[in-house]
Amino acid sequence: MSLVTTERRGAVAVVAYANPPLGTMTAAGAGEMLDAMTALVADASVRVIVVTGGMPDVFIRHYDVGELSTASDALENASAPPPPPQAEDRPRGFLGLTDLIAAADKPVIAAINGLCMGGGFELSLACDIRIAGQDVTSIGLPETRVGIFPGGGGTQRLPRVIGEARAVEFILRGRVVDGPSAAQMGLVNEVAINPLARALDIAAELAERPAEGLAFAKRLTRAALDRPLAEGLADERRSFGQVMRTASAREALRAARPPARAEQA
Repeated sequence: MSLVTTERRGAVAVVAYANPPLGTMTAAGAGEMLDAMTALVADASVRVIVVTGGMPDVFIRHYDVGELSTASDALENASAPPPPPQAEDRPRGFLGLTDLIAAADKPVIAAINGLCMGGGFELSLACDIRIAGQDVTSIGLPETRVGIFPGGGGTQRLPRVIGEARAVEFILRGRVVDGPSAAQMGLVNEVAINPLARALDIAAELAERPAEGLAFAKRLTRAALDRPLAEGLADERRSFGQVMRTASAREALRAARPPARAEQA
């Protein structure tokens, strides 16, 4: 049974994850979602991707604890520790999925329609925009309650979203909050009665804009905190020149240009 479904709505693709009855993320599910997202990122006709849960009231509950326990036992019984990852290694599975979402050259929006904890929330943190349902009861990172910590990007991406001090407190305490509280804290961008409908509205807005400008804007903004200001500004200026030379930017600028003022008699 497929855990991932993909639906096209014009230039917008909706990717839904469902793993009944609990809605947990698994290695198989992450691999299937990675394959679907890889194809959509490579498809130039897809301008925006929306990720949501395919079960009522569940976005992604969390990563499957049974699989994590099995992995822990395997590491304990291993004769030697695994080699450290190399910089050129491209992760697969869940880590590859979140890295792909964050690095995609098009906007990715999370429509959080229900429970969104642990790995589910970490996946949403990789997205560019997060819309939560106003009735969602559980959004958070409860990993420290079971003796581990967020290992799917949570310790790195959450501080970039809400700041270091608030992220440290949130992660150490293993906090879980509802949708409106998540919006107040900045964990999500906004809440809506129907998060998928709202995400699709935003996606339609973005899909009408030239793709090159959005791609450069996303890449530069996401990299801003990872390098010195002077380096980021230099990259921004080079990239701005590249975008200005594209046909789509020239056309959009000409359309936005105000009409010439009539000469006074």
